[in-house]
Amino acid sequence: MTSNTLTTTDLEITLDERDGATLLRLRGRLGIDSSPGFRDQLLATLREQSTRPILIDMTGVTYIDASGIATLIEGLKIARNRRESLCLTGLQGRVLHLFEVTGLLNLFETSACKAASSAAKVR
Repeated sequence: MTSNTLTTTDLEITLDERDGATLLRLRGRLGIDSSPGFRDQLLATLREQSTRPILIDMTGVTYIDASGIATLIEGLKIARNRRESLCLTGLQGRVLHLFEVTGLLNLFETSACKAASSAAKVR
């Protein structure tokens, strides 16, 4: 298992590799100021992947705006084009509600995500 931490404006990103999955753990606000740094990390992670699922642990995300959502959707599109899994875990509170009412939650929830989350023991 390896671990890296990157702090951008308002957001801390921790990268862990464990149990055959790559885990990006976010803590803070994923907004207009922090999404470019998160995007750079996410795209770098996607470039390095082969068949390992990428889990984005959103447990510590207290706020997300349109730029954060756009970054997640961009990453999902790239992952799907490469036939890789990109999964969100730990959505809660207002962030979860936003994903539910917009229908975005359904884009990220797949059986592969549930299996990868269990294997990596995200929580």
